[in-house]
Amino acid sequence: MYLGIDIGGTRLKAGLVDPSGRIIREGEAPTPDNRGDLERRLPMLIREVLNGLAPEAAGFGCKGVIDSGTTEVRTMPGVWEYLQGIRLSGLVAGLIPGGVPVAADNDAKAALAGEVMWGAAKGRRNVFLLTLGTGVGGAILADGMILRGAGDVAGHLGHITADPDGPLCICGNYGCLQTVFSARAIEAEAWAAVHSGVSSPMTNALRAVPERLSCRFVFTEAQRGDPVASGILARQIRLLGGAIAGLMLALDPEIVILSGSIAQAGAALFEPLQMEIDWRVKGLLKRSVPLAPSGVEDTSGIAGAAALAARAAAGS
Repeated sequence: MYLGIDIGGTRLKAGLVDPSGRIIREGEAPTPDNRGDLERRLPMLIREVLNGLAPEAAGFGCKGVIDSGTTEVRTMPGVWEYLQGIRLSGLVAGLIPGGVPVAADNDAKAALAGEVMWGAAKGRRNVFLLTLGTGVGGAILADGMILRGAGDVAGHLGHITADPDGPLCICGNYGCLQTVFSARAIEAEAWAAVHSGVSSPMTNALRAVPERLSCRFVFTEAQRGDPVASGILARQIRLLGGAIAGLMLALDPEIVILSGSIAQAGAALFEPLQMEIDWRVKGLLKRSVPLAPSGVEDTSGIAGAAALAARAAAGS
């Protein structure tokens, strides 16, 4: 068994994963907002999950730039800055009998490791993955290796510039992909339509009950034929499609894996997005590169972190 730990933006998760990628025991808690609370809460969560069992290795998935050699969080902008400088392996020291290997990586790279071991990238050599949620994460498999770059930054695909004059990003740049396409960006456009006085079934519903606003709600209203919701998603999908097409031409992948909460929209996202991409890349690629949903049974982050642990246990 492998212990997978995911330090997410809102939830701290841990679980035991078997060699087939199946979670056999798991637990979660709100992500602490300071280092002291993390150092208190995480050991409690791990003890609860282990409950006397001893994994072969442990793995962490975490936002930011992670030094996979030392498990140190090198760069962590924004509200999770307190994680910067922490060696994640130190958070489990003494909690697991036998001094097992501890691996750590960026959460999207961990997700891709899970896809390589158990999911949609198994048996493939050239793939990139995008996690589509409140932000956009990314990771690249190039010639069978997860691309790291000179300083472990490679794969931050949510920070490619999609609009040079776009909104300010958490990283300090303007117009990063995740500022123009994400759950937050979709929700912001819907809310802007409400404030502008635009009338549609969606905007009228949001005026009556603002708490209904979510990315899922916008997708649902678009499927019902709401013109404002449909227009928002058409624009968002065009932006995302253009970015993915550029990445395809740069990386020449076999498939592109889309995971995260927005990818759960299924055909409502995948079908128009595939069409948007295909016409952009056919001139050079001469083929359609399929968009694939995550093939890992668990998409919470635990299985991906456990895949890092499995690789560490195998010495790879």
